[in-house]
Amino acid sequence: MKLFSLIALTLAIICVSQAVSAQTKTIILVRHAEKADATSQDPELSAEGKQRAERLVRIGGKYKPGAFYSTNFKRTRDTLAPLAAKRKQQVAIYDARKPAELLDLITKSKIKRHIIAGHSNSVPGLANFIVKKDVFKNLDESEYGVIWVIRMKDGQIVKTEVIPY
Repeated sequence: MKLFSLIALTLAIICVSQAVSAQTKTIILVRHAEKADATSQDPELSAEGKQRAERLVRIGGKYKPGAFYSTNFKRTRDTLAPLAAKRKQQVAIYDARKPAELLDLITKSKIKRHIIAGHSNSVPGLANFIVKKDVFKNLDESEYGVIWVIRMKDGQIVKTEVIPY
């Protein structure tokens, strides 16, 4: 009886892991919108940044994200807040220094579409980490209007787009 239980458990684990890897995922990456005060360690969004966050509702909303991740700064949380509110979701905090943990969380999730807000020096690196290539460079400090859309199927990258917003 114990052998049968062990075999059944092993088969169940294999089926679940295959189902997770067979999922399609869309990962949307965005740098936070314009910040109000460049001298503060944790500034809020400027008026222009708030307008960009509202544009993200329209542009990012078409992907219908079901999970929202942000670094633990006002500007990143506030960039996603209008879209998260519209989708009736909460913004979860992630550590930009641990991209493997975030990607593992995303790939194991049943949620198909994820949006992540980060910084000029973390989002391109995260995109590189996900696509397993060093193709994206850090953004200029004045560059805010870029979205990366990475599509995965069966654990493989099938398409990467960089779009303005």
